[in-house]
Amino acid sequence: MENQLFNAVDALLEQVAQDDLPTPAERKRLREAAGLSQAQIATALNARREAVSNWELGKTEPRPPKRAAYARLLEGLAERFPAPLSQTPPTSAPEAPVPATGEALALAASELAAPEPAPAPEPAPPTAAAARVRPPSTATPSTPRRPAAKKAKKATTQPRPSATATDDRFANGPLGVLDGDETLYCVGGLVLDCPAKTLPALVDWTLSEAQLGAPRLHPSGKDADPLIVLTAAAAERLGLPLQLEDRRGLRLAEDHKVVKQLARAKWQLTRRGFGPWARIYRPAQGGRRQCVQLAVLPWGALDARAWGSADRLEPADIARVLGTYASRVITPRGSTAVSGLEAMTALRPPTRAVKDAESGGWVSGPMPGSLTEPVDPAPVEAPDEHPVAAALYPRGHQRTPAEVLDEEAYEWIRDPQLLTDAECQRTFAVGIDVNTAFLAAANRLVVGLSGPVHVKAPAFDKKTPGSWLVDLSGIELDPRLPNPFTPHGTRPEGPAWYATPTVAYAQELIDTYRLPTQIRPLEAWIRTESGPYLDPWYKRISEAYKATMADLGVTSDLSEEDFMAAMVQHKATDPALAAVLSAIKSTVKGGIGKLRERPQGVGYKFGERWPALERPTWRPDIRAAVISAARVNMHRKVLKTALTTQQAPAPSGHLMLDQDALIPIALLSDCAVYLSDGPSPLDFLPHTAEGKPAPGTFRLGVSPGMVKHEGTQELLWAVQMLDEGHNPARHIKGTDAALDGE
Repeated sequence: MENQLFNAVDALLEQVAQDDLPTPAERKRLREAAGLSQAQIATALNARREAVSNWELGKTEPRPPKRAAYARLLEGLAERFPAPLSQTPPTSAPEAPVPATGEALALAASELAAPEPAPAPEPAPPTAAAARVRPPSTATPSTPRRPAAKKAKKATTQPRPSATATDDRFANGPLGVLDGDETLYCVGGLVLDCPAKTLPALVDWTLSEAQLGAPRLHPSGKDADPLIVLTAAAAERLGLPLQLEDRRGLRLAEDHKVVKQLARAKWQLTRRGFGPWARIYRPAQGGRRQCVQLAVLPWGALDARAWGSADRLEPADIARVLGTYASRVITPRGSTAVSGLEAMTALRPPTRAVKDAESGGWVSGPMPGSLTEPVDPAPVEAPDEHPVAAALYPRGHQRTPAEVLDEEAYEWIRDPQLLTDAECQRTFAVGIDVNTAFLAAANRLVVGLSGPVHVKAPAFDKKTPGSWLVDLSGIELDPRLPNPFTPHGTRPEGPAWYATPTVAYAQELIDTYRLPTQIRPLEAWIRTESGPYLDPWYKRISEAYKATMADLGVTSDLSEEDFMAAMVQHKATDPALAAVLSAIKSTVKGGIGKLRERPQGVGYKFGERWPALERPTWRPDIRAAVISAARVNMHRKVLKTALTTQQAPAPSGHLMLDQDALIPIALLSDCAVYLSDGPSPLDFLPHTAEGKPAPGTFRLGVSPGMVKHEGTQELLWAVQMLDEGHNPARHIKGTDAALDGE
């Protein structure tokens, strides 16, 4: 018994001795005085170079048994290279160290070759009050824009990320990236020690001590749950495989030991199971949520199509990428498509607290202007497999334009036989791309909030959202122009279903150019309740987009020439922010696409309902309205550009253009390709006599709805693409635009 007590005391004494390390600044001074590099120290200690860097910055501390060896090395260096009495720790980056001398290397080797003391027993997990919180690095940031890290230089107490500084519950930011050495990297350069050894312990620690999460985006919304991102090393340490065996479903088997650990600890998973984005929760108690979101990087949580190479960055940089996205858009809860949809709900929650007239208490009531409950679409708005469509049309039936609403983005090429002689004498094919076209289309767009109501022979009202059966084939345009009413740009052949923005544009053309036809809907499915549901979503994501572009050096005050120059290199300015930008773009397209999410899984049977139908945000009519508005916006600018560049005045009674009109040869969603005498959009986009962009035409700039240079190819290349039936807009960048995420 006495020996056990002595051993315990010796262990405590040894632990105290190990804690007696020099200050971080002194550690760095000693290494540099000896002419040693961080890599040499790391090799000798069997550690990572990044770990040595963190020790010298005070971001992390070495753990046993490396701690004892590191202390022995520093002690030996301190004897050989004592600090002058007048010297204070350096506060600025020193000059590069000189190559290590043979004497210094021999000293380091001799110190590390000495026997190490036995490691101290693993201390118990600290409480919230005792948990070590280390300040961010005070070194000069490795990237040009790290405002949070710069502020930390002045911090003398525990730093708080500015995004959540007003709420102590979320003092450490919205998320953390856990690495294999029990280090949790948070936003603003903050680093926490995470003592959890198992996944249930990690969830408990996150909810009880980590102080992670984000405040709600709307007073009636919900706070964002904390997000923990697992690197490959962290996943392996917690017992997770580095690759999922279920490559189709991307789910961890229900009999896996980690899933069983969670079940024994009374934690639950959503019905999607344990995948790349797993939600672990317990039922709320006392109105307080108990939920943690996990993102498992080795399982592909950060899809390269949305996040670029973000998952290959260092943990601290991953935290920066996701933290920036969380502060500007929303804390990720899945793919960028899921996050886009979640942002809609977070900014316009379906319910709010209302006072019950009878009891006087507070109850849940619908939120005005929001989507408050799931509604079935009109049969013409439903995809083939939806029950309301499957009840009318058997599987395999090809529905006609008079049976289904077909509002999709443009994919059109001009007949090469319609190229003019003047166009064939030009030198280049130049592509321009509309910035976040779907986002711009959502701005001030009135959409339906209620279920569809069927009406016969209604009078068209552009203020009423819905789907209209109407014959627009009587509106004749110049054959070189794409038709605005169909995704493929060809003239409709009879009555077809259109969303309100398409029919409203048809009425605009008739009224503006005095076309000899009328709008007479045969029937319609309209929404009696409507509003600009997407406005908060537009405002938040457009600000996120512009702020990120500004961080990359592309601002709204640049001239057209300076804008073009900045766009050439903006993605190379900061790879981490470039990943944020890519994710924001993907959020827009994915979020709109999620409004009509199709069934997933091999077990689905045609005509059955699927889970997405039970949410208020499953609204194919809203998706159709956004895409319709985006296509109309594109055509309006195409037409205005053509009218501005032709020699004859604007037509009346028809829309036939002269040979000088500038007309694209191809459209693909938000990209238009023009033939030009020069390689730049500045060589063909029309301007006023004062040098300003012509009103109503395409305008170069950073804001949503403005355009940027997409790419340039030679004329013969574009003509050959047209002859072969390919779309030049898809390949104008030299890549496949459909796969490029733009």
